[in-house]
Amino acid sequence: MTHRTARGGKTVYGAHVGIVILDTRVPRIPGDVGNARTWNFPVIYRRAVGATVQRVIHEKGAGLSQALLDAAMDLVKMGADGIATTGGYLSLFQKELAAHVGVPVATSSMMQIPWVQALLPPGKRVGVLTLHGPRLTPEHLFAAGAAPDTPVVGTENGHELTRVLIGNEMELDVEKAEDDVLAAADEMLARYPDVGALVLECHNMAPYSRLISMTFNMPVFDVFTLVSWFHSGLSPRDFGYPANGGPRNDWGERQ
Repeated sequence: MTHRTARGGKTVYGAHVGIVILDTRVPRIPGDVGNARTWNFPVIYRRAVGATVQRVIHEKGAGLSQALLDAAMDLVKMGADGIATTGGYLSLFQKELAAHVGVPVATSSMMQIPWVQALLPPGKRVGVLTLHGPRLTPEHLFAAGAAPDTPVVGTENGHELTRVLIGNEMELDVEKAEDDVLAAADEMLARYPDVGALVLECHNMAPYSRLISMTFNMPVFDVFTLVSWFHSGLSPRDFGYPANGGPRNDWGERQ
């Protein structure tokens, strides 16, 4: 009979990704980073108190550093092996968060921009759809590792999505939100016909990625693609070829 020994050290087991969630009450439909049903793997959340969408976007997160750091560290103490967030504008805190928590951090879906650019054929570039175009600055892009002249178009001229999220409203008309992101994508391609792929800055936009991709026949990357990739490195798939005694399971014992 094999002797089985479980190892401790965490509060929560089996959830490798911890997500710092902004201080909101907005609806989060499946596909949204803040809806736990979005993920094919367990995640754990911690709210950054006072970190509203309004403050993150219109004030560049001024005064929110400690709240974000505390939430991220709480997640690591609970058992997270890596940290993600629910706001693409939080790229400004990437280095600070990673230095503080000492584990891998993926603050913003825009971190995918350099990767996606490397995939495209010559003459094509990445465009970014965001919640508020004028508020997404070259500083945000640079912090995510992207070129500061990356094309950016926002949904701030739409009728639903930007208003609901920045206003922290309790109801979202999903069809109107779909219209907003499609209008922004259409504007992007009209203004920048060399765009060959889109990255959605807003971590609430992933529910609309498939619709955008099918409508405009181009690849779309979002927070779901980022965090899914992130998780695959934090918890690599077991293909049945154990080395050095085999991988550890979520109890901490060798499999």
